Amino acid sequence: MARLRYGVILIIVGHARTNAAGAGVVILGVALMVVLLDWLARLSISSGDDRDREEQARRYLDRTGHWPGEGPS
Repeated sequence: MARLRYGVILIIVGHARTNAAGAGVVILGVALMVVLLDWLARLSISSGDDRDREEQARRYLDRTGHWPGEGPS
């Protein structure tokens, strides 16, 4: 988040005409890419956890004949 602040400060100080403003835009872009990559990595990990829980539930179904949390039919 600090990088976002630096980027905004450089854009404001540069008045959108100087190299400082350009650097601010680059810093903002990089910071947003890092946030996006972090979000995608976390999404991937949680998706893997969901698949593991689903696999465990299917094994339970194969052993017992009913889905976990539901009573036998």
